[in-house]
Amino acid sequence: MKEFELKYGCNPNQKPSKIFMEDGSDLPIKILNGKPGFINFLDAFNSWQLVKELKEALGLPAATSFKHVSPTSAAVGIPLSKKLKKACFVDDVKGLDDSPLACAYARARGTDRMCSFGDWVALSDECDAITASLIKLEVSDGVIAPGYTDDALEILKSKRGGNYNIVQIDENYVPTERERKQVFGITFEQGRNNFKIDRNLLTDIVTENKKLPKEAVRDLIISLITLKYTQSNSVCFAVDGQAIGVGAGQQSRVHCTRLAGSKADTWQLRQSDKVLSLPFLPDIARPTRDNVIDGYINQNEEDVCADGNWQKYFTKQPEHFTKEEQEAYLSTITGVSVGSDAFFPFPDNIERAYKSGVSYIAEPGGSIRDDLVIEKCNDYGITMAFTKMRLFHH
Repeated sequence: MKEFELKYGCNPNQKPSKIFMEDGSDLPIKILNGKPGFINFLDAFNSWQLVKELKEALGLPAATSFKHVSPTSAAVGIPLSKKLKKACFVDDVKGLDDSPLACAYARARGTDRMCSFGDWVALSDECDAITASLIKLEVSDGVIAPGYTDDALEILKSKRGGNYNIVQIDENYVPTERERKQVFGITFEQGRNNFKIDRNLLTDIVTENKKLPKEAVRDLIISLITLKYTQSNSVCFAVDGQAIGVGAGQQSRVHCTRLAGSKADTWQLRQSDKVLSLPFLPDIARPTRDNVIDGYINQNEEDVCADGNWQKYFTKQPEHFTKEEQEAYLSTITGVSVGSDAFFPFPDNIERAYKSGVSYIAEPGGSIRDDLVIEKCNDYGITMAFTKMRLFHH
């Protein structure tokens, strides 16, 4: 396939639209089902790079959930705890622990369930039936993977009335060293960001605390690779083999940290006994349950515990999850890792990260206030490594 005509570009008025190889060669993909659109392919190609790099860096199957050209989360195939399974709505899935790829997907899709609604999925390995059955349960636009088993393909083709977008990519495809794009009719060209992220990037530890256990190394690598494909400015919190909070596209670094930290806090609180024991009605839809849990934790637009509201969602009226209770729960959290795609310019970022249990940080360094940032890390006993590598993505 030399080119593929799209229905329209980013918006319906942007026609004509297509994808093609500039040198006239075949596209490195096969469309096995559906008809992906412009934004679908932007998500597909960015997300595939992320999981491919995670697999290469850590040697584990990887998955990511993308929305509007940024990941909601990314994860590797580590078994889930009982509480995490329940928080991710996969506690009733038989054979989950037998598929590392399914574990990676369950983590990635279950981390930020509000943002991953209607997502694009990328898988580093051949999609198996268990992973496909999990994808089928969720509201999603499409998936990209290097292959699909026959059973998995059959399951996925039954999704969205038979129109679910399924893309197979040549895992051996290597893009050219230079990439181009146009803005306002002007062509930009640059070398591809082929910088390799691995353990060697974390050797320059600049804080008094030099401890960096292997689990933290893994999580920092996940954080940094996730940032490589996240719209900048961006900050990523990670723990237990997955990104748990991504703050993308903010003009201020501390706003990235606040956004990512609040998402990480919500992920932590979803695993609290108070949330896991919410008495949901048996027929409540998964997306509605997501919204209710988010409202219960963050006390947003609707008081889901109030009279007249709780009856729509619960079999009995739950108690509020007070701010004091939440703060007490979060105060017990430690061992979280944070990566930043550029240096932290002020120590306020460290203050906010510490509130979400951060013990390890990787950032480029190079700010005129590095000494203040390091001092704040030392105050809290945080280990911080300077990577000396910026990871902007636009």
